[in-house]
Amino acid sequence: MNLVLRTAIVDRDSTLRKELRTALTGLDPVRLEMECADGDAFSLSENLPDVVLVGVDSDTERALELIARLSRQAADCGVCAVSRSNDGQRVLRAMRAGAKEFLTLPASGRELMTALRSACVGERAQRLAARGGTMIAVAGAAGGVGSTSLAVNLACILAASPNRSVVLVDLDVTLGDADVYLDMTHEYTLADLTQNVARLDLELLRRSLARHPSGLYLLPRPVELSDAGLVTEEPLRRVCGLLKASYSHVFVDLSKGYSPLDMVALECCDAMLLVTQLDLPCLRNVVRLLKSFRAVPGLLEKVRLVVNRTLPNNETIRLKRAEEIVGREIFWQIPNDYRLMVDVRNNGVPLIVQAPKAEITQAMVSMARVLSGERAERGASQEAVAAPVVGKWFGFWSSAAPKASPPAV
Repeated sequence: MNLVLRTAIVDRDSTLRKELRTALTGLDPVRLEMECADGDAFSLSENLPDVVLVGVDSDTERALELIARLSRQAADCGVCAVSRSNDGQRVLRAMRAGAKEFLTLPASGRELMTALRSACVGERAQRLAARGGTMIAVAGAAGGVGSTSLAVNLACILAASPNRSVVLVDLDVTLGDADVYLDMTHEYTLADLTQNVARLDLELLRRSLARHPSGLYLLPRPVELSDAGLVTEEPLRRVCGLLKASYSHVFVDLSKGYSPLDMVALECCDAMLLVTQLDLPCLRNVVRLLKSFRAVPGLLEKVRLVVNRTLPNNETIRLKRAEEIVGREIFWQIPNDYRLMVDVRNNGVPLIVQAPKAEITQAMVSMARVLSGERAERGASQEAVAAPVVGKWFGFWSSAAPKASPPAV
């Protein structure tokens, strides 16, 4: 799924071109492909961009001629007239010449993006009007709870469908091991992309991803520990935007530190799977995390709690009691199968390949179907009986965490 919007700027005014260039650079999913100062020299080649921004202030007549020429000879190319004036006569002339949209400067990023989308024509317009890719962040309430296993296997399950394009980003920039779970070697890493974000486009992005036999694409963490600092927040935000624009599903395996990089991914994601176990330290951390997430607008509503390694009728803290403690419903349960998970991790083979009929695999398959919209969302997969209160912290937790319903992806 390619939703990258290719653009060009045509205007004699270098100041206006610079202003538009700066604005376009910060937009996702937009790529500036060319600039031209002379409308007469603008070539109507076969590889025209999706939208041409034509300045109509510096030489109005020539600009209108170019708009009319593009409208006649390049029906698949949208035209957006740009001016610092909102004079009604100028707007009317530009629209009559064939412009699909008229943008008055200065304009906010949202206004510019709206104008670009409105200027699109044909199939491109339909695809841009549709919803882009879904980004799902996967994080653990503590180390070792199985968040990476969940991220890798969910991504592989969804990637098995030819109708989907799925990429997994390893955001644990120091100790990430998603490549080990998939037994993959790679030439490029997340650090390479963020360091080259100024020239990042769909082609460079695809060449930078490693492809697994399951169909999953992987963007691994930096190889050297010293390269971890090369990944910074703003370039990461642009990488996330381009990934969402180019792939149907993007999974991000977060680190355990909830670093500024992790928070960027959480801001960009559509849903967050917070993986926990039914034990005291994990549930305490869930409450702490949920409380912290309230400070980030919209984040709390994205969170879905996933209980990993469940052992029916053998838990000190039962599922219902855990829901009371954290103040939220459990979205999904994953049964415990320690021996199988050790095998697939050491062999570098996903569950869907090594043990497709196993109970743990089927639990993940069902979750993947819900996340992809194939099935209506349901509650936790197993019922649990509330257990007696254990420890003095439980009373505090129950009152500290507000009740919230899990969001729809």
